[in-house]
Amino acid sequence: MERLELERIEREKWNQLEAKDLERRNEELEELSLLERCFPEAEKLKQDTRLLSQWKHYIQCDGSPDPSIAPEINTFISLWKEETNETFEEVIAKSKLVLNLIEKLKLILLETPPYYLEDKNIIQYQGSILEMQELLHLKFNIATEILLRQASTLADLDSGNMEKVIQDENVTLYVWANLKKNPRYKSVRFSETQTGFEIPRILATSDIALRLLHTHYDHVTPLRPISTSFQGHTTRIPQFVRDEVKSVEAAISKELPEENKQLENESNSIHEEEETKCEEQGDIEVQTSFVQEESDATKCELEMKLLSETVLSAQLLLIENATEKPTFFEDNEVDLYQFTTLGGVYHLDILELPPQYKTMKSWMIVEILKEGLQKYIYPPETTEDVETENAFPPIEVTLEVQENVIFFEDPMVARWDAEGKHWQTDGISNVSYKSEERLITFSLETFGPVILIQDTHVNMPFQSWELRPLGVNKVLLTVTTVFTEVQIQIKENLCMLASIKLSDKKHSSTLEGKWMTPISFIFALKETGLNIFPSGHSHFYVIINYKDPLVELKAYRQLALLSSAFAFGWSKWNVVCTSKKVIVKLSEYLTEEPIQNPNWTLLMFSGNRAQRLKINENSETFSEALKEETEFHSTLYHMVKDFASKEAMEKIKSSNCQFIDSVCYMLLSTRLLSYS
Repeated sequence: MERLELERIEREKWNQLEAKDLERRNEELEELSLLERCFPEAEKLKQDTRLLSQWKHYIQCDGSPDPSIAPEINTFISLWKEETNETFEEVIAKSKLVLNLIEKLKLILLETPPYYLEDKNIIQYQGSILEMQELLHLKFNIATEILLRQASTLADLDSGNMEKVIQDENVTLYVWANLKKNPRYKSVRFSETQTGFEIPRILATSDIALRLLHTHYDHVTPLRPISTSFQGHTTRIPQFVRDEVKSVEAAISKELPEENKQLENESNSIHEEEETKCEEQGDIEVQTSFVQEESDATKCELEMKLLSETVLSAQLLLIENATEKPTFFEDNEVDLYQFTTLGGVYHLDILELPPQYKTMKSWMIVEILKEGLQKYIYPPETTEDVETENAFPPIEVTLEVQENVIFFEDPMVARWDAEGKHWQTDGISNVSYKSEERLITFSLETFGPVILIQDTHVNMPFQSWELRPLGVNKVLLTVTTVFTEVQIQIKENLCMLASIKLSDKKHSSTLEGKWMTPISFIFALKETGLNIFPSGHSHFYVIINYKDPLVELKAYRQLALLSSAFAFGWSKWNVVCTSKKVIVKLSEYLTEEPIQNPNWTLLMFSGNRAQRLKINENSETFSEALKEETEFHSTLYHMVKDFASKEAMEKIKSSNCQFIDSVCYMLLSTRLLSYS
C-alpha cells in the first residue's frame, strides 16, 4: 500500500509539472523565437559581406577578373589561350592567379546558400572551373615540351642525361630525359630528393623522357554535383510564411493608396480656413509617413520571418541522411563517398623525346612537331617483336608525400581511368609506406595520374567532445577520436585550428593560427586529412548513434545560444536514450581558464521538453528521473535560466549573432550528438 501511495504521489507531482510546462510553453517558445532571430540576422550580414566583397573587387581595378561574371572570366580564358611559348616558370607564375580564381568559384558554390543558387549559375561556375583546370594542364604540357626541346643543352656532365626539378608552393615538376640510352642506367633518382623510378631495360634504351608533375591540388577528380533539392525542401516548412508575406505585401500596396486618398479628401474639405488647412496638411503628412513606416516595418518583420524559416530549412538539410547508399561503382572503382583523395595528383608520364635544338652557325634550329608533346605507350599495344614475356614489367615508383597532409593509416594508391572518368585501384602492386620518411613506393603497370586516398571516416565515430567558452563571443571546441584530438577556436564569424594531437603528441599544422570563415575552414581541414565532418552518406560507412534530425537541429541551435556562458560535453547516456532525445552534460563557465573537475549537470532534451536528470555520468544505470526540486521547460534556455547566475544570463543575451551562427554551423557540420 505504501508503495502504491508513493507512486500516486509521484504521478501527481509529474502531472503538475507537465501542466505547468504546458501552461508556459507558448511564452517560452516566443522568447526563444526572439533569441533565435540571431540566425536570420547573421544571414543578412553574410549577404552584405558577399555584396561588399564584389564591390571591393570592382573598385580595386587590379586587372584580375571577377570569376562570377561570365564575360570577365571568358575574356580572361580567351586571352590566356592566345599566349604562346610560355616557359614552365611563366606558367607557374600565371597559375597562382588561375588557382585563386578556381578557389573563389568553389567557395562561391560552397558559401552561397542553396536558396540563392540558380541552376544556370551552378552550370556557369562549374563550367568556368573545368575550363580553367583543363587550360592550366594544357599550358603545363606545352611548357614541358619547350623544356624538353632543350634537354641536350641541359644535360648532366656525369650521366649525360637531362634532369630538372622545378618546385613551387602549388606545383613540383620532375623531368628526366634519356639522352645517352645506357641499358645499365635503370635507376632514376632526382637529386636531393627520394623521388624516382626503377625502369626496365626497354625504356633505358629508348628515346624517352620521364615526367612527374605533382600538382598539390586535385583537378582530376570530377566536381561533385551541387544538390538542387533545397527548393522542394524549403516548401515543406515555410510555405505558410511565404503566403503570409505575399498577402501582407498586397494588403500594404492596397492600403497605402486608400489611406492617401482618404487623407487627400480630408484636406480638400477644409479649404475655407487657411490657418486650419496648414495645420491639417501637416497632420496629413505625419499620418501618411506613419502609415508608410508601419507598413515597411510589417513587411520587414515578415521578410525576416521568411528568412528565419529558410535558414532553418538550410540547417536541417546539413544534417539530413541520404536514404540510399551509392551502388553505381564498377569493379576496383574508388567510392569517393567512402574515401578521400589527399595530397594532390601525381601525373606520371613516359613521353617521346621531342627533336632537340641544333646549332647551325649562329642559329639555333629546332623542328617543332605539329602534334605537340606525345606520350610513349608502355607497354606497347602490340608485343609481337619482343622475345621475352617479361619485357614490360611494372615500373617501380617512389613518391614523397606532402608535408601538410595527415595520414592516420597507411595511404592507399589509386590510378585514374581516363575512359571511365574515375579512380581505381587495379594495376598497382607492392605498395609500401615509410611514415617517418613520408615515402610511398609501388609498382605501376601503366603510367598516368595517380593519387593517395584515405578512409574518409577514419576518425569517426568520435570518442568524446567538449565545447567551452573562452571569453566574450569566443569558444573552444575539442573533438577526440581514436587517432587524434582536434581543438578549434570559434569567434564571431571565424574559426581557427588551435591544436592537433596525434598519439598524445602535439602535431604542427600549416593551418594553426589562421582565422577563416567556417566553410573555408572546414574545406581546408578536409584538404589536410583532418576530416571530422560527416556527409549525408556517412551513416552508411560508420556505426552512428542516430538522432531525429529535427531534435538534433533544435539542440545545436540552443547549445549555440548558450555557448558563451556554459560548457557542454559528451555524455555516455546519450547512446542509451532513444533517437527522439539527446543528453549532454553542462556546466556554467564564466572563466577563460580551464576548470579542473567542473560541476557537470546532465540535461535531456527532446526538442519540445528540457529537463535536468537525477543521474550523473558515474551512475550505474540509466534513468530519466527528474532531478529533485527542478521543473520541465520547453527550451534549454529556460531550463538553465532556473539555476544560472545573473552574469551568465547577461553573457548569453549580449552574444554576437555571427558568433552564435558560427558555433551552430560547426555543431551542425560535426554532428557530435549522432557521431559520438
